[in-house]
Amino acid sequence: MVLCWVPSAFAAPEVYVVPIREQISDAQYTFIRRALKEAENAEAKAVIFDMDTPGGSLDSTVKIQQAIMKAGNRTITWINPNAASAGALIAISTREIYMAPASAVGAAAPVTSGGENLPQTIMEKSVSYYSKYFAGVAEENGHNPDVARAFIDKETEVKIGEEVIHPKGTILSLNAHEATKRYGEKPLFALGIAGSLEALLKQAGLEGAEVVRFEPTGFERTAFWITTLAPLLLLGGIAGAWIEIKTPGFGLPGILSAVCFGIFFTGHYIAGLAGWETPVLFGLGVALVLAELIFFPGILVVGGLGVLLVVGTLVWAMADHYPGQPVLSSAGELLAMPLLNLFIAFVIAAVLMAILARYLPRTALYRKIVLGTHNPAGPAFVPQRNEFSGLEIGAEGVAASILRPSGRATFEGKPRDVITTGGFVDPGTAIRVVAVEGSRIVVEPVPAGEEEATNRV
Repeated sequence: MVLCWVPSAFAAPEVYVVPIREQISDAQYTFIRRALKEAENAEAKAVIFDMDTPGGSLDSTVKIQQAIMKAGNRTITWINPNAASAGALIAISTREIYMAPASAVGAAAPVTSGGENLPQTIMEKSVSYYSKYFAGVAEENGHNPDVARAFIDKETEVKIGEEVIHPKGTILSLNAHEATKRYGEKPLFALGIAGSLEALLKQAGLEGAEVVRFEPTGFERTAFWITTLAPLLLLGGIAGAWIEIKTPGFGLPGILSAVCFGIFFTGHYIAGLAGWETPVLFGLGVALVLAELIFFPGILVVGGLGVLLVVGTLVWAMADHYPGQPVLSSAGELLAMPLLNLFIAFVIAAVLMAILARYLPRTALYRKIVLGTHNPAGPAFVPQRNEFSGLEIGAEGVAASILRPSGRATFEGKPRDVITTGGFVDPGTAIRVVAVEGSRIVVEPVPAGEEEATNRV
């Protein structure tokens, strides 16, 4: 985003100029939404969309239209010089429209992504729905609803009084002079013709206003892809964290989890969906969960609060909240997509965890992850004694309390604080040390067959 500096440190920007260029897509939506939020937070007097587009995605157009309609600022479209198809529908979403001298607007009939006509049934449904939808948008903003319908539906006639402006049979398109022609006290579509931004500001009564110019950046385009891939990033973060908890030390799974969550929050921050406080609260939640597992096993309150913070920040980071928008009354709209993304990530992660829990412990990779930092040089494994704990890998004991996954155990009659490689272990279960890291003792249950063999010896 590129901003121009205002002369006075105390002067608030009055007009935001936001370009709409190239194809209409979700990347445009992400950028426009950010600009609208910035303008509303700055209490800008007006937002001007400098438009030159051949059209694009209808879904993205509807998203952009809804974002513009929520704006609390004065909204203006400057068609400079093209507002074809989706561009025309976005234009009627603003409260005022101006056009460059040699410009055109219209021809918004739905087509496929390749530009071909839709199958007849789908075409009829799309035209019927969207022509009425955007006619309502036009009427809400003080524009002629018949013009909006005629942009989409060739069977719509535009008639003012007894004069037929546009007959049935073709999709409506207008040049600047046709669009600004007055019928009674109102122009057909656009308020005036402006050959420059300065001329537009003068006609709109904004002459002399400070101007803030927005330009999309590479970060904003990258942020679009990150927000689109949010379920996959959540999957990587959740699965990596689970594998890290299941294995001692801090290794590749923990790094993967940290990177995934870092990219997730960075992308949503750039996209304007999350502030810096969101990752801070997420980090606090993770810290509380770890504190529950390591220092306060069995309390549940600390870990429960941590889980609430983690889940809450993940959902809120994906929620598209506008300044001044009531949270309670619009909770369903705000949280539907974030909750769906999180649900998808949790379901896939649960399936992945079940597969890993079943097959990973049997692999050489798992043994390398668990014991790799404790193996001596050479091909054979030799038990090591840790000077701090006095225990060696392979030492066996008994769980003195429930391990979930941390708790108390006894080795040779001496109590120890331990943590399992994952899962709960009941009191009285025979356990074996698989890793020792300072005061951290990692254990696993002794398989039933081995336990019986040990007892016979």
